[in-house]
Amino acid sequence: MKITFHGAARSVTGSKHLLQINPDKKILLDCGMFQGMGKDTVSLNSEWGFDPKEIDYVIISHAHIDHVGLLPKLVKDGYKGKIYCTPATASLAKLLLIDSAHIQEADIRYVNKNRAKENRELVEALYTEDDALSVFPLFETIPYNEHFKIDESVELLYTDCGHILGSAAVNLRIKEDGKVHHLTFSGDIGRYNDMILRSPATFPQADYIIMESTYGDRLHDVATMASDKLLEHIKTTCLERKGKLVIPAFSLGRTQEILFMLNRLEIENRLPKLDYYVDSPLSIKITDLIKKYPDYFNKDVQKLLKVDEDVFSFQGLKYVDKVEDSIKLNDLSEPCVIISASGMAEAGRVKHHIANNIANPRNTILMTGYCEPLSLGGRLKHNKGEVKIFGKPFPVRAEIAEITSLSAHGDYHDMFQWLACQDPTLVSKLFIVHGEYEVQLAFKDRLLKKGFNDVEIPQIHETIGL
Repeated sequence: MKITFHGAARSVTGSKHLLQINPDKKILLDCGMFQGMGKDTVSLNSEWGFDPKEIDYVIISHAHIDHVGLLPKLVKDGYKGKIYCTPATASLAKLLLIDSAHIQEADIRYVNKNRAKENRELVEALYTEDDALSVFPLFETIPYNEHFKIDESVELLYTDCGHILGSAAVNLRIKEDGKVHHLTFSGDIGRYNDMILRSPATFPQADYIIMESTYGDRLHDVATMASDKLLEHIKTTCLERKGKLVIPAFSLGRTQEILFMLNRLEIENRLPKLDYYVDSPLSIKITDLIKKYPDYFNKDVQKLLKVDEDVFSFQGLKYVDKVEDSIKLNDLSEPCVIISASGMAEAGRVKHHIANNIANPRNTILMTGYCEPLSLGGRLKHNKGEVKIFGKPFPVRAEIAEITSLSAHGDYHDMFQWLACQDPTLVSKLFIVHGEYEVQLAFKDRLLKKGFNDVEIPQIHETIGL
């Protein structure tokens, strides 16, 4: 048995790990898209490092694009097997993959328009909406905590990881050459005491663990402070400076957390009377979908639902669907809050809102989650003088702020709590993935001190025997 790391190896996106059992069985854990990798993004998403036709099964941890975003290309390039995931992951992935296809097609139209002017060869999108639609019949959903026999040598168990709706750790029981091996892939680990979702669950003892490490070098601020910090930015920007507060937020997870906090501020009679815009058709669809899975919410939210039937709604909330209505927000002179995708500000409508508001010192761009260093969000965090948006330079005069406690990824305390159900002496090898290399080195030191004896940080396309 061996594993090759084709993504999220010493980087945070593109989760893709190929497990080979005996000479002829191959299982792909996640099929994520690389995002925010600068000029390397296109080549990273174009080159597999393996033949999709040779894959027997695909097992998905959760629905974020950096974990499912290349499924349409995988099928387009010849994969014909089943794609295993939780029911909520299947529902969310359908929305996200269609949206991703639309982004691919829109981006390629823009690129080819410029290439045509320069008499250069036109290029193709990674995939189209039709390619995305071809993925959905291959989904086979497996509930949490149900031992599912994929074939005679592979058994799958999903355990809740608390990261986003439907997220799961992948627990595999593998028979090879008369021996039984237990391998766990964490996907992305959520936070204990999350404001909406249940905490990560325990999982069976593993021989091998593949584990994310996004925040393996830090501790988050206390999550209860996030509402107060959000309120502070609303008051400072909208009430005192009479400006606009632009919040880049991932359509899945972060947008709902922000809406939930604003709902709670209203219940506490602390929410300023303003217009609050959610400018993202995808965010609207996902919020509606999440409301259909109340059983995934934690006990506090379940209790709140008994007195507040919609914990994501409040006075002043306006959803913006049409493009022309989104453009009209640029002409608003009144103070307001604009919540728009994407979270790393690398694509989507929020990129236009930042371009239109970044030069005004009355405004604030409020980052609420992890950003790849080369993404627009990452560049805004580290370059306060000038940034390029759509290839044009913009002076950064708006305030660039950040709420660090709003992360769907656990910090190293959460990750160690997730590992607490394991006997480190029984784990033969632990692989660190999905993190920046410097962070992974710091996390490795902590793991070794916790008693995990063999910890590796694989490189992209590196193959390691188990």
